[in-house]
Amino acid sequence: MALSAVDINCDMGEGYGTWQLGDTSDDVLMGLISSANIAAGFHAGDPNLIDRTVRLAAEHGVGVGAHPGYRDLQGFGRRRIDGSAAELVNDIIYQVGALKEFAKRHGVRLQHVKPHGALYMELAGNDELSDAFIAYMRKVEPDTPIFCMGMSRTYELARQAGHPVAREFFADRDYGDDGAIVFTRRVGRLDPEAIAAKVVKACRTGKVTTVTGNEVDIAFETVCFHSDTPGSADIARTLRSRLTEAGIKIVPLSQLLNR
Repeated sequence: MALSAVDINCDMGEGYGTWQLGDTSDDVLMGLISSANIAAGFHAGDPNLIDRTVRLAAEHGVGVGAHPGYRDLQGFGRRRIDGSAAELVNDIIYQVGALKEFAKRHGVRLQHVKPHGALYMELAGNDELSDAFIAYMRKVEPDTPIFCMGMSRTYELARQAGHPVAREFFADRDYGDDGAIVFTRRVGRLDPEAIAAKVVKACRTGKVTTVTGNEVDIAFETVCFHSDTPGSADIARTLRSRLTEAGIKIVPLSQLLNR
């Protein structure tokens, strides 16, 4: 079924001190998205940057999400780290708690939680870790959606537990025949028009072309692109323009879910 409205989310606040990843500032990107996944300090981010990014999102009316990752500043959270489910969920709790406090400071609520990078992918296939993460969310944030892939175990287990979830479509990532993204640590410059066409097609038909040339079904509520993808501002502008031309509204997830 064709989508009439969609959320656009982007990973934001991905710097540390004087260092910033990517070629586009958050000031530019924040005006082009509807939901922000804000780095919570473990893979990127620090208290001053978190504060600034949450304030920026609040000023633009952009939904604020926590973006917890592995404790891996050097590897930007894109390397898997071994740890028990309890240890990793405690890391998530620590980071989500920080984002919630900054959101309160700026008069907004936490809209969603989206794990980052390798942690996101580990959750997707790990029942024990997903169960522990969902149990935490059910107790502390029972109305706050989790962002995940529709084919993931996180999605299936959250649905079984009655927890709200938002499925993602990744604009700037390739897909495999299993409906999962092809995980990568580095992406080169991409064609904004090709990315926008892929997203519009997915919104209209619920299909995506995989790396093998096959067509697979894809269902989603939110579209993700990454701030560290080269040319991310051009991607965001082109994506917004082509979605609007196709008659697809861009709204924060909270509006799509009537929260």
